[in-house]
Amino acid sequence: MGVDHSDQHDAPDPHGRALRLGVGGPVGSGKTALVAALCRTLGPALRLGVVTNDIYTTEDAEFLRKAGVLDPERILAVQTGCCPHTAIRDDIVANLDAVETLEERFGPLDLVIVESGGDNLTATFSRGLADKQIFVLDVSGGDKVPRKGGPGVTGADLLVINKTDLAPLVGADLTVMSRDAKAVRDGRPVLFTSLREDARAHAVAEWVTSVLGAWKAAHEHPDHHEHPAPTPQP
Repeated sequence: MGVDHSDQHDAPDPHGRALRLGVGGPVGSGKTALVAALCRTLGPALRLGVVTNDIYTTEDAEFLRKAGVLDPERILAVQTGCCPHTAIRDDIVANLDAVETLEERFGPLDLVIVESGGDNLTATFSRGLADKQIFVLDVSGGDKVPRKGGPGVTGADLLVINKTDLAPLVGADLTVMSRDAKAVRDGRPVLFTSLREDARAHAVAEWVTSVLGAWKAAHEHPDHHEHPAPTPQP
């Protein structure tokens, strides 16, 4: 895939389109499981679409389809054939095409989730692709990971530290992780989750609902500022 430096281009007009939410993080951190959880929780109230990224397969999309969390036709797969960073940050054309295809087929949509392929701490989404970004870590990487920083950890709109149920097994100190994450994130929110214990990721879903409410108020009804988003299902 070539490089078009999409951050240098004008972003598409946001009025009347879905909020685009990027979900990134290292391999095995639980990105696909989190996307599935958000679909389960938000799907009954919102019009959703999902785009997944894998280098050579469509494994993540197939996982979501088989899990039955969303109409399978609302889940599209992008095979990047290259470094995952390129497809979400530098040459975003394939992902934009997939997002726009979903909106043409099923629109209007409320939310399109774009899941990155497995990446590392330097991954970020182009703002031409994602309006908001979630970055997912898991505790099995050790409690030192948040203080290492990186654009994903420091700059994402929400940092999710996942698999907290594993902390005692891997010797990770959640208090240390919380302190270090807050120290490098300049006030941006951090949420701790265990999808084994909360399969619907309610705290993350509530954050997404809040962000979506603000998005709709700002972009769909610019003259009105109080339009609550649908409440996630229990």
